[in-house]
Amino acid sequence: MKPILLKIVTPDKVLYEAAVAQVSVSTTTGQITILPNHIPLVSALRPGEIIVKQEGKQEEDLMSVSGGFIEVLADQVVILADTAERAQEIDEQRAEEAIKRAQELMSSQLVDAEQFAYFSAQLEKELARLHVARKYKKNRSHVPGDFAK
Repeated sequence: MKPILLKIVTPDKVLYEAAVAQVSVSTTTGQITILPNHIPLVSALRPGEIIVKQEGKQEEDLMSVSGGFIEVLADQVVILADTAERAQEIDEQRAEEAIKRAQELMSSQLVDAEQFAYFSAQLEKELARLHVARKYKKNRSHVPGDFAK
């Protein structure tokens, strides 16, 4: 099958650009997987993971995304992300600390509805980051020999 050009762009940089066999993302209406010849669509993304499979490779590229939009065209997929990072770049400890802070602030009686919504969104973003980092770490631990290094 003809590969799809995937481009993931944040306000800071182009995070990823390559021909891929498939890409899976979390949209506001659910998880979707885009294969070659997918129908055109535009959708909002929710915090979650981006799973990329390249042609002929067994392992997946994992990334965390905090939200944004996805546009699917005949031969390309463009993800415009608020923030996104590769799984191997995520600092688990920092994500765990951010989750604790957000939970503490949300349980505080001094938080109004707007602040609660903000901390709730931060919590969802950090939980997605932590999930992706742990999934990557778990997948890497199952790779035999020198390939895990």
